[in-house]
Formats: sequence, structure tokens, C-alpha cells
Amino acid sequence: MYQEIIDRHYPADREVRQILLRHSRSVADLALEIAHAHNLPLTDEEIVNAAMLHDIGIIATDAPGIDCHGTLPYLAHCVAGADMLRADGVDEKYALVAERHPAAGLSAQDIIDDKLPLPLDRSFLPESTLEKLICYADCFYSKSGDMTRKSLERVRKSMARFGAGVAARFEELNDMFAH
Repeated sequence: MYQEIIDRHYPADREVRQILLRHSRSVADLALEIAHAHNLPLTDEEIVNAAMLHDIGIIATDAPGIDCHGTLPYLAHCVAGADMLRADGVDEKYALVAERHPAAGLSAQDIIDDKLPLPLDRSFLPESTLEKLICYADCFYSKSGDMTRKSLERVRKSMARFGAGVAARFEELNDMFAH
């Protein structure tokens, strides 16, 4: 299912397509590994679709370093992606994964305090097991640099830069999914 959506929005000749596919596949592989280790009540198909679509909105952002030449601030890719998936008629659970995956989830207070470019009329905190799993696995992979898996300490440092709330939410996810 995910390939059809990616094909619709990402031309084959664009570097961003390859970046999206490589990053998302890494997230999918880690999420599957975690789900199997913890016997999570999710199907492999759900996990792969969610992981492959969680960053679908990056193409709408202004991030030329990864061949994205849109107009939105990068963080807003979560909103753009959720809106794209809803417009494409994709199951709402995948739109919610796209919407709620940044950092380790962002609260309304995080958005206000840090003046983040996100609306306050939606939740950016992962709620379902699928949302939490993809959010967690995504923390370990970047879309730039060598794109290799980050160490737990590097992820912790990255989450701390978002503030104490995000760092604490990451630790909750880590407690759930570390293996």
C-alpha cells in the first residue's frame, strides 16, 4: 500500500525519494525488530506501512539539503504528511502516525514554549502502540549524513535539546521498547 502513495508524491528521479525510502526502511526494520521482540499486537503490514509513510510530508518543506523545496518549515512535515494521507484516503491510523511522530511527541506546551510552527488544534503526542513504536524507532535515524543507526546516548542528547518534556517522553518510550 505504501509504495503507491510514495509513487504518487515522489518522482522517481528525485533524490528526496531515495532519502525517504532509505530512512523509512531503516525505521521499519527497527520497528519490526522491536515489535517481534516484545510480541506487540501489530501486524508486520501495519508496521511497515506506518514506517514507510510517517515522513511522507517532507516533500512539502523547505529543506534543500535533502532535496525538499517546498515552503513549510521542516517540523511541519508531520502536519503536511497527515493531511496528504487523509486526502489520499489512507487509513486514519497512518495519518496519526505521520502527525504524531516528531521527536518523542510534542505537547501543546512544547509548541507554545518553543514557538514551534505547529497548530494547537491537534495532538502531536503518540497515543496508540503503533504511533509510539514508529515515533521511537524514528528517533534512531536521521535523513542526513550517513543515515546509520544512532546510539542510545546520541538519541538522548538529541531529545534533550527539545527540552525536558520531550526527553522524559523519550525515556518512557525507551522503557517500553528497549530490548
